Amino acid sequence: MNNKNSTLKGLIEFLNASPTPFHAVQQMKARLLEDGFEALNEKDTWVLREAGRYVITRNDSALVAWQMPAKRLLSESGLRMVGAHTDSPCLRVKPNPELHKHGYFQLGVEVYGGALLAPWFDRDLSIAGRVSFVNEAGELSSALVNFETPVAVIPSLAIHLDREANNGRAINAQTFLPPVLGQVDEKPDFRALLRDQLLVSGETVVKVLDYELSLYDTQSAALIGLEQEFLASARLDNLLSCFMGMEALLQSDSEEGVLLVCTDHEEVGSMSAAGAQGPMLDHLFERIQPEAESRNRMLANSMMISADNAHAIHPNFADKHDANHGPILNKGPVIKLNSNQRYATTDITSSQFRMLAALDNVAVQEFVVRSDMACGSTIGPITSAEIGVRTLDIGVPQLAMHSIRELAGTNDLINTIQVFKRFFECKQV
Repeated sequence: MNNKNSTLKGLIEFLNASPTPFHAVQQMKARLLEDGFEALNEKDTWVLREAGRYVITRNDSALVAWQMPAKRLLSESGLRMVGAHTDSPCLRVKPNPELHKHGYFQLGVEVYGGALLAPWFDRDLSIAGRVSFVNEAGELSSALVNFETPVAVIPSLAIHLDREANNGRAINAQTFLPPVLGQVDEKPDFRALLRDQLLVSGETVVKVLDYELSLYDTQSAALIGLEQEFLASARLDNLLSCFMGMEALLQSDSEEGVLLVCTDHEEVGSMSAAGAQGPMLDHLFERIQPEAESRNRMLANSMMISADNAHAIHPNFADKHDANHGPILNKGPVIKLNSNQRYATTDITSSQFRMLAALDNVAVQEFVVRSDMACGSTIGPITSAEIGVRTLDIGVPQLAMHSIRELAGTNDLINTIQVFKRFFECKQV
């Protein structure tokens, strides 16, 4: 198996095993530990060594992995940082979700982030996330849960009962989206269902207290297209960037300070303890470089690449793009620019990325939103403002962003990993 096929196989396995941010972090941490990274606990005292490689997690949904420089002081080496986020728009289960209507067992759900809702109908859905419970020792415990098999569906209303369905029917998130789990005679107990699922997985559960659970599509990620040039999957935004950053970190042969940060809650603003607007990176920097002047020098010698997928030009809706800035799948990673600082790219950071890409003849594209449309944003401006580090916003071009199933180009992710690898290995940023 060649390197590209091996990478794609690993990516598909990662995407399938990561239905929630909790599972994605679990997968990444396991891979990093397998490669020799050392897990640290934020509650403990740390003793860091030259060339040491470490990983921490927060809330089980955010992760930072880094390597200390081997031959230089961190204040002189700085950090080559890649940042991404672990969350994706989805449907989350409400705290008291049980609905019993006309003999059907349904769940109340809440829309997380800016999800495209129409593609959620008529899909084979399952449930996954984290559950907190009292164990047999009377202690508070938590565990990840994944039903894996299809256990729910959101059926569409037949067109015979809504003849205007194809003329732009609005989707009511409160009333249209509760999924059907089965048929029952009386109102069920969802927490009891979770307890049974945890017991099957070997947990000693006395009582389920609370949970953070999401619905997800059970269809596997897949290579599609006549030449299998496309990757179709849920959660490409932004687990694809997490995977690319992790692969580059593991493949790189660097003696410099390098760091991968994958935060949570980007899709809802990043304002949380595990989000980019939280203090996770600040706390880390204070611990790995305690003296303030040395820490400021470290940040001045550092650079961040914020990686979050970019809008590829859609052949059926080409007018939604600026004519000179329409990225195409499999034509290279995209530098994202916005004069109003919705992206953190500067001419200096974009030029550095172009120079790195040119070392491997990787083509680079640009995205600028139409001047008459609002622009989205990323963790880039937040991180840049919070820690004062030079930042670049890039992304692999994709279609169907925020759908339950998105589309990207296979060559783009391979090429972006290579540029990230060059970035981690460069002597000066």
